[in-house]
Amino acid sequence: MKVENNRFASLAYTLHESDRDGRVIETVEETSPMGFVFGAGRLLPAFEANIEGLEEGAAFDFSLLAADAYGDVREEMVISLPSNIFEDEGVLRSEICYVGNTVPMMDSQGNRMNGMVVEIGDAFVKMDFNHPLAGTDLHFTGKVVGVREATPEELMGPSSGGCSTCGSKSSGCGGNCE
Repeated sequence: MKVENNRFASLAYTLHESDRDGRVIETVEETSPMGFVFGAGRLLPAFEANIEGLEEGAAFDFSLLAADAYGDVREEMVISLPSNIFEDEGVLRSEICYVGNTVPMMDSQGNRMNGMVVEIGDAFVKMDFNHPLAGTDLHFTGKVVGVREATPEELMGPSSGGCSTCGSKSSGCGGNCE
């Protein structure tokens, strides 16, 4: 059976930064593969294009340019916020607000987003809301572990395991994490 729309696919892979010799960002083993409904819009379109039509047992090895993955770094996504939103009784919450930490936030419309603390000043905290892999070319090597018809429940809801590391410093898997 081939990977195509409305089929449940399971993949094992290694995601590298830049190319096959780049830093390993994420590894998903065959014993616990990433499973998803193909064509459900949960993965990067360029990622899906590279695995479409593959059969169970087939290997894959491809690169995605940053523009086809999580995009380029956008300066307008780096924002200074008043430090008092990170305070409790006038004291900065250092267990949450420290350089390098990713903090879950909400915009004025109630949309969830993750921001990384990049600088702490006296009155402001500078946060980067770009995807952690923005500006990074990606290289995937792996294998299609399984392909089957998706169940009605899988077709109706979010795919299981679509983004195994969403919210962490690495967010590979081709997932369209927000």
